[in-house]
Amino acid sequence: MTGRNITTSRLLLAGAALFFSVLLQADNFNQADLDRWQAEYMTVVTEGERVFHGGLGNDNGVSCDQCHPNASNTHPETYPKFQQQLGKVSELWEMINWCIMNPLEADPLAADDPRMIALQAYINHERRGVKLAPGKH
Repeated sequence: MTGRNITTSRLLLAGAALFFSVLLQADNFNQADLDRWQAEYMTVVTEGERVFHGGLGNDNGVSCDQCHPNASNTHPETYPKFQQQLGKVSELWEMINWCIMNPLEADPLAADDPRMIALQAYINHERRGVKLAPGKH
C-alpha cells in the first residue's frame, strides 16, 4: 500500500468515525426528554381539537366536526392520495384547506401555519394505531 492510499484510508476511517459518533449523539436522550416531547405534542393535539371543533372563527359557523365527528372519516393514514375535489394527488393539509375554503367558507391556512399543524396533529392522533395505507380510498 502506498503512502497516498494509507492517507486516504485513514481519512475515510476518521470520517466514518465522526459520522457514527454524530449518529450516536443524536439518539442520546432520556425519559425527561421523552416526557417533555410528549407534553409538547399533546399541547398541539389539544389545540388541533379546539380548532377542529369550531376554533377557526369563520363567519358561517360551520366546523370540521360537523362532517367529521372526532376526526372520523378523515383517513390521514391514506395520504398522499388522489383527491377528486382537488383533481390531483394531494397531502392531508391540502384537503383540509379545501374543506376550510368550501364548507367552512374561510381563508386557507399555510402548510406551516400553527393551526394547520395542530389540525393535522389532532386528526392523526385520533386515527393513531390505524395501519398506514397511502393512496387508498
